[in-house]
Amino acid sequence: MTTFVDRVELHVAAGNGGHGCASVHREKFKPLGGPDGGNGGRGGDVILVVDQSVTTLLDYHHSPHRKATNGRPGEGGNRSGKDGQDLVLPVPDGTVVLDGKGDVLADLVGHGTTYIAAEGGRGGLGNAALASARRKAPGFALLGEPGRSGDIVLELKTVADVALVGYPSAGKSSLISVLSAAKPKIADYPFTTLVPNLGVVTAGSTVYTIADVPGLIPGASQGRGLGLEFLRHVERCSVLVHVLDTATPESERDPVSDLDVIEEELRQYGGLEDRPRIVVLNKIDVPDGQDLADLIRPDLEARGHRVFEVSAVAHKGLKELSFALAEIVAEARAAKPVEEATRVVIRPKAVDDAGFTVTPEEDGLYRVRGEKPERWVRQTDFNNDEAVGYLADRLARLGVEEQLMKAGARAGDGVAIGPEDDAVVFDWEPTVMAGAEMLGRRGEDHRFEAPRPAAQRRRDRDAERDDAQREFDGFEPF
Repeated sequence: MTTFVDRVELHVAAGNGGHGCASVHREKFKPLGGPDGGNGGRGGDVILVVDQSVTTLLDYHHSPHRKATNGRPGEGGNRSGKDGQDLVLPVPDGTVVLDGKGDVLADLVGHGTTYIAAEGGRGGLGNAALASARRKAPGFALLGEPGRSGDIVLELKTVADVALVGYPSAGKSSLISVLSAAKPKIADYPFTTLVPNLGVVTAGSTVYTIADVPGLIPGASQGRGLGLEFLRHVERCSVLVHVLDTATPESERDPVSDLDVIEEELRQYGGLEDRPRIVVLNKIDVPDGQDLADLIRPDLEARGHRVFEVSAVAHKGLKELSFALAEIVAEARAAKPVEEATRVVIRPKAVDDAGFTVTPEEDGLYRVRGEKPERWVRQTDFNNDEAVGYLADRLARLGVEEQLMKAGARAGDGVAIGPEDDAVVFDWEPTVMAGAEMLGRRGEDHRFEAPRPAAQRRRDRDAERDDAQREFDGFEPF
C-alpha cells in the first residue's frame, strides 16, 4: 500500500458568493418602507498552508477534489448572508505549486507559509445597497460571483542540507541510520528504499538534515527506474554526497564508473552543477572493499574530490564525515543572503485606466475584456429587465459604449463580454433604458403600490373624492 506520495494533481474549487436579496420593507402604516435586501456572503477560499507535521501528499492522492463552502444569500431586513468557510489544506514543507502548463505558481518553504490556490467569489449586493438618489427602490439585486476553480499540481521537494546519492544497495540507508536517528528499511536487494528518508544530524554546534534519495541508475534523468521521480528531492540540498560501494558483487561495475554514471545523470537533470560534492567509499569493513578503496582513492582525489572511507556496519570514519558535512553546510548557510521582511508595494492604477479592452473580431463581433465588465456580467440577473438596465448604466459610466463607437460598432452589432468559452453575447443598442425612467413622483414607486390592495383602495377613494369635487364645483344654485 502506498504510504508516500510526492506529486499529485489537485482539483480545487472555491466557494461561490451568495446572491443579494431584493426585498421591500413592509410594515403597517408605512406604505413606502423602502428596500431592505441584504448582501450575499463571500465564498470560501482554498488555502495551502505549510505544516511541519505533514510529510507526504498521500491524502490528496486519495481525495484529489477539494471545494470550499459557498456564501449564504442575503435576506430581508438588511440581513447579510454568512461568509463561506475557507478550506485550509496542510502541505509538507518544500511543496511547489504548478499550473496545468508546468509553470511555478508558488514555492512553499517554511512553516506557516500560505498560498491561496482558489479565491472565493464575491457576494452580490442587495437592493438596499444599490439604492441611490436616482434609483430609490431597486427591484433587483446582484448575483453572487462564482468562485475560482481549476487544476493545480503539487510537487514535494525535500528540504534537506545534505543528499546521499548513488546506485541501489550502495549503503545509503545504512549510512543515514548510523549518522542520525532515522530508521529506514535496510535489506540486501536493490531498490530497498522506495521513498526519501530524512534524518537530523548533530555535529558540534551545527545541526543539519540529511536525505537518503532512492537509488539512481543509468537513464534515471529520462525516467528509468525511480530516478526521475526522486531527483527533484536533491534540488534544495546544499551538499551532494556520492556513496560508492567498494564491495559490489557485480563484476562489470566499479566505484569510479558508478561515480561517472551518477554525475552524468545529475548533469542531464540540470541545476546541480554548483553544489559541492563529497565522495564516500562505503563498506570498507569488507577486506576486498578496503583494498579497492586504497586503489581508487588517489584517482578520485586527483579529480578534486574530498574522499572519506567509512563503514556503516563497523562505524568507521563516521565522525570525520559528519563534521566535514557540518562545515560545508555552515559555509553554505553563511553564504546565503539575509532574508528581509516582505515589503508591501502598492501600485495604484492610473486614473485614466479604464481597465478593459474592445477588440473587433470576425463577423462584426466586438469583444470586451476586462475585470470589471466581466464581473458585472456574472453578477447580473438577465431575467430582470431593471438589472439589465443597471448593467447598461455601469458599462456606460465605465466608457464601454464610447470605446465601442470608437471601434466602429453600430447599433445591432454583436458584442461579447468575456472569454470565448464563457461570454455573454448581445446586440448592442447605444441607448438603453436603465430603470430609473420607471419611477413616478418623488417618494412614489408604482412597483410598491401595484401588488397592495390598500394602495388600490386609496387610489379609488381619491378618484371618487375628485369626481365629487368636480360635480360640486360645477353645481349652479337657483
